[in-house]
Amino acid sequence: MTTSKALFIHGAGDIRISDFKPLAPEPEETLVNVEAVGVCGSDLHYYKDGGIGAATIQSPFIPGHEFSATVLEDIPEKNIAKGELVAVDPATPCLVCEWCQRGYHNLCPNVKFIGAPPYNGAMTHSLVVPKSALIKLPNAISAEQGAMLEPLGVCIHAIDLAKPRLIESIAVLGCGGIGLGIIQLLVKTGCHQIIAIDPQEHRASKALALGASVAGSTIDTVSEATNDRGCDLVIEATNSPNGMADAVMSAVIGGRVILVGIPDGDMYTGFSAAQARRRGLDLRFSRRMGDVYDRAVALVQQSVVDVDTLITHRFSIEDAEQAFKLQADNAPGLIKSMILPG
Repeated sequence: MTTSKALFIHGAGDIRISDFKPLAPEPEETLVNVEAVGVCGSDLHYYKDGGIGAATIQSPFIPGHEFSATVLEDIPEKNIAKGELVAVDPATPCLVCEWCQRGYHNLCPNVKFIGAPPYNGAMTHSLVVPKSALIKLPNAISAEQGAMLEPLGVCIHAIDLAKPRLIESIAVLGCGGIGLGIIQLLVKTGCHQIIAIDPQEHRASKALALGASVAGSTIDTVSEATNDRGCDLVIEATNSPNGMADAVMSAVIGGRVILVGIPDGDMYTGFSAAQARRRGLDLRFSRRMGDVYDRAVALVQQSVVDVDTLITHRFSIEDAEQAFKLQADNAPGLIKSMILPG
């Protein structure tokens, strides 16, 4: 195996570019060359907080779970030829636990997840992945689009949980890559009113460009747009500890709330149980995604969703630390950073 450069997170605020040599693949694994890898909000939590819940950094690890790659050998069981571009599903559930047996693969407590400690991710030039994780891509899908299929899958799963209805009002809190992907999907459902909220003006403006009816910097916009009624459905996709409180206060009596974002510090603050209880809210948490890659591929291939418009910054591995710093500082104009090892 060839040694190349990789981005390692050693702990909160500690990124280093170091040499990395992948282990030899087992029979059920294969070596791939990474073509593009996105910087996800969860990657940022590892950088800012040193972990997410129980998934804490105990030793230096390589992040990166949104990626496309080139295969280096024929994979006949997946109908993939050497040299072809693939997406890689970062999650390998155990398939034998109670939750896997019930179809909740995304909730498997024994999951092996590429790019979550202790499993190294794709912010490097090459790595070993399970053959079962490879997603064959049509020729029309680019490497960057292939890397965006995983976050799009998160959006699809959130929509599946939300079950948006015709002619209902919807608030989307947070207009990063996930929030903007969700807005694009909502536009296709015939929703009556989509209210986008983000404190960064360029993200709110992008939400309008992608089909939101109204956009603003605070949830006061929800009150104004609905005459203090609130929205039938609220989808929260922020990194704010106030995300749950804002979602509750944006919802109508009897409304539905889907929490997709991961709050900084892994804690919600300012949450009024009374406000949620008195509204009789249906509250659900969204984690990762189910088996949605086929739909994600089709949505991109058929140009139903524009993932390219969400990519605003690009970096090499050697410059990738800058991607994390810019995102942590909420840099103007930034929506999605892509790292291109090649």
